[in-house]
Amino acid sequence: MKRTFLLILPLLAAHAMAQDVASILKATDQFRMTADNLQVDTQINVLNADGTPDKERRYTVFAQAKRQSLVVMQSPAEKGQKVLMLGDDFWLLMPGSQRPLRITPMQKLLGDASIGDIATMSWVDDYAGKLVGEEPCEPTAKPSCLHLSLNATRKGVTYQRIELWVGKPRFEPVRADLYVLSDKLAKQATFVMDQPTAPTTVLEMVLFDQVSNHKTTHVRYLSRKARKVPAEWLNPMFLVRNPALD
Repeated sequence: MKRTFLLILPLLAAHAMAQDVASILKATDQFRMTADNLQVDTQINVLNADGTPDKERRYTVFAQAKRQSLVVMQSPAEKGQKVLMLGDDFWLLMPGSQRPLRITPMQKLLGDASIGDIATMSWVDDYAGKLVGEEPCEPTAKPSCLHLSLNATRKGVTYQRIELWVGKPRFEPVRADLYVLSDKLAKQATFVMDQPTAPTTVLEMVLFDQVSNHKTTHVRYLSRKARKVPAEWLNPMFLVRNPALD
């Protein structure tokens, strides 16, 4: 009986740790996804390696419950284009095209931002992992963070592994190392909060390319408001008709 109990203890500890990580991630997600159904007006600015401006684009993101998102491109160079995410499936809808095009969440939008970087704003449903420990929060001035090591639990995610540092005691995201399927470090991210001492929401995600161009991509969340879109907006065959979305 004693031996059985000793064997069960590590399993209970692992289960408790998994629950703790899920609780932390749920709290972390609330800094990015402030409602289950959300409209987020987003601006992406790309800076060259020397800090000079490169490009700027605007997007309206309708992030909906059950892993559903619609990205509407607003800049003149991309006007009329849309991206629809339904779970693990992504479609690009082009003006004048009669057929939605299948794409991956790694498809680039602008600079180092991919479709998945703005279409998905939640981690708790897509990742599981472990609490590595308490570590410095660098590069921020915050003295101490919790380090989480996360692995994807489904295929339709942009990153297979995330090393994430969150603040204490609120669990706001501070920085992250983002790894693709080959386990190569693709990007590093930092998160800019609205209030350094008592944060309530993420204002900006800054992505640093670690593979090729070494550009910096700023993903700014200009506004958020709760909004549930009509069901037909999440149907690729409806969107291919290029309807007006108001």
